[in-house]
Amino acid sequence: MAGTKHLAGPKDQSCGGGVDESLLLYHTKIKDWPEKERPREKLMHAGPDVLSEAELLAILIGSGTGKVTAVDLAKRLLVDHKNLRALAGLSVGELQQLRGIGEARAVSIVAAFELARRLYSLPEEERQVIRTPDDVAGRFIPRLRDMKQEVFIVLLLNSANRMIKEVTITRGLLNSSLTHPREVFRSAIVESAASIILLHNHPSGNSEPSREDISITKQIVEAGKVVGIPVHDHIIIAGNSYSSFADRGLL
Repeated sequence: MAGTKHLAGPKDQSCGGGVDESLLLYHTKIKDWPEKERPREKLMHAGPDVLSEAELLAILIGSGTGKVTAVDLAKRLLVDHKNLRALAGLSVGELQQLRGIGEARAVSIVAAFELARRLYSLPEEERQVIRTPDDVAGRFIPRLRDMKQEVFIVLLLNSANRMIKEVTITRGLLNSSLTHPREVFRSAIVESAASIILLHNHPSGNSEPSREDISITKQIVEAGKVVGIPVHDHIIIAGNSYSSFADRGLL
């Protein structure tokens, strides 16, 4: 009929010529959706595994803005950043670049991804003893692979190669002026560590040790001989791969 207006959005594909009911959710508030379609209620009644990535992300976002729902914002984030892995590496400031994602929502998203990384990196009981470079990589790759700055960590071990503690020495560009042996061994001495493992990441994705990496490692190894705390390995995490100085014969 002349003058009849249709809902904005994709053309109706229903056989009877009426409006597809799914279109009724387009740009309506989530609280007005059928209960079984709302992300929070769906999670409570059916469990989290039935929700899409956008729906799970929408729960973190909480609410939309204007005519844009939390699900719309979540889908936009996933489209703009291709996948969850890329999204997990964003900072609070980068998330706020999308209109509708304020500081509080961005902080919630960053915190959720950090919790996921920490949960994934928790060792099984039998993996608390570090026997091989794989043990270290399996624990720390999930935590370090998405970081955009270098982080230098020292793992303190007891005489049974069980990890006592991890200590972050520096954040930012790795260099000899910042990563001094005294900073590396200070906690090791306080904690009575029997040995240590050095660990840092390469945000570039290249796991090859740089000249600076090799130089710093030699200084720390020599200092370890003096204080009686040997360096078992220096492991570089780069994306999903790693490089072990011990395996390469560089210690």
